[in-house]
Amino acid sequence: MLQPLRKPSEAEPGRLGRLAKLPVFFDLRGKRAVLIGGSPGAAWKAELLSAAGAHVDVYATEICAEMEALLARGAADGRLTLHRRSWTPEILNDAALAVADLEEEGEAEAFASAARRSGVPMNVVDKPGYCDFQFGSVVNRSPVVIGISTDGAAPILGQAIRRRIETLLHPSLSSWAALAKAMRERIMEQLPPGLSRRAFWERFADLAFQGRPPEAMESSADAVLRHIAARPVGAVGRVTLVGAGPGDAELLTLKAVRALQGADVILFDDLVSEDVLELARREAKRLMVGKRGGRSSCAQEDINDLMTRLALQGKHVVRLKSGDPMIFGRAGEEIEYLECAGVPVDVVPGITAGIALASALGVSLTHREIAQSVRFVTGCAKTGRIPDNLDWRGLADPLTTTIFYMAGGTAGAIAARLMEEGFSPETPAVMVSNVSRGDERWAGSISDLGEASDRRDPSKPVIIGIGRVFGRVGQSSLRCVPASAQRLLAEA
Repeated sequence: MLQPLRKPSEAEPGRLGRLAKLPVFFDLRGKRAVLIGGSPGAAWKAELLSAAGAHVDVYATEICAEMEALLARGAADGRLTLHRRSWTPEILNDAALAVADLEEEGEAEAFASAARRSGVPMNVVDKPGYCDFQFGSVVNRSPVVIGISTDGAAPILGQAIRRRIETLLHPSLSSWAALAKAMRERIMEQLPPGLSRRAFWERFADLAFQGRPPEAMESSADAVLRHIAARPVGAVGRVTLVGAGPGDAELLTLKAVRALQGADVILFDDLVSEDVLELARREAKRLMVGKRGGRSSCAQEDINDLMTRLALQGKHVVRLKSGDPMIFGRAGEEIEYLECAGVPVDVVPGITAGIALASALGVSLTHREIAQSVRFVTGCAKTGRIPDNLDWRGLADPLTTTIFYMAGGTAGAIAARLMEEGFSPETPAVMVSNVSRGDERWAGSISDLGEASDRRDPSKPVIIGIGRVFGRVGQSSLRCVPASAQRLLAEA
């Protein structure tokens, strides 16, 4: 039965959640900082403060080898001065901030009291009760600086996050950021606010993330300007079709994340997860266009028209589709419509549900000597029944693995048709709902597929796999599923 059409509806962006600490960046260049202690931990804090341009006065009667080495080689910026004596309250006068590595609780409390009287922000290493601020893990691509805090709960986790970010940011980003700083005033003078200026910086950012330093472009701001100017900015925006994958935000490509971060408007389907939408630019308008089988949906013509109108207004529109846009996502129709309207369009692929199914179950869809090919097939026509024009004889090939999309309501008919073509009733089959998000899973034979589908939660999208490769998916593979799914297995 055809469902009634609905209009696109705007979704509110998520509100900012609670912050354990406010992330701020303190300008210490040319300012005095006090450091008390000569331990390895104190040496690291001294190096950090001086790298930020501070004039660091170190007060310690004894210093470790790390501190000696730091004083010998000097600071990356700022200045380091050692005072071989104990600290006294007056040393805090005129300090921008103070850091102390003190083991004794009484001495830490005395230092904190003196700092409060002097109005100096303070940090006592490993004693959060005496801290006005905390140090986090740092990703240094200066002038791009990224600070990571776990509110003192898990420093090792913070370091692991830092390592992950380090792998994503090419070292050349530092040079690009410095060039942007040098060019900023010039761009402000030459380009008016709005589309032209934003388009310039978006193209600048695209160059910065290509993994090549500005030196590769003659090390000249003029060369960068010429490169970007070669692509003139017009009144027309653009559309990017982005694959949101099967739901797990960690499966997005880096290019997909960048598209979400650069969008003015996002048109998304019902199946796109909140975790994926959380990665979008907060200022972007979000419109749910509700493409979902078996439910009221926006007409494809309305979606095409909306994308075109927004792009012709100069906006960057991201059409966010679950899975991969080019697999049963009607991307071909959208691309043709946009190109006819003169709107530039590009595509960012995503992980389609069939591939996510294989990964979730640990099954190779083309396991050697078991399956020589794989097919992705739509399991539902516009009529709501199985398509009449499928190559059922070819699909019944025992050396082929077949993944059926949108087949929750037609699973029984699919199984019956395959068996009519000679498929063994014992051929293995699997059915997973909300693949990649740990929902219900079923494994059995195609003779039981229809009955299992009738017992599923009809509100959840399913993907069905049929073929000998799924023979290894047994009860042991399905232990960590909801109790409702385990009951379904037992009853089947």
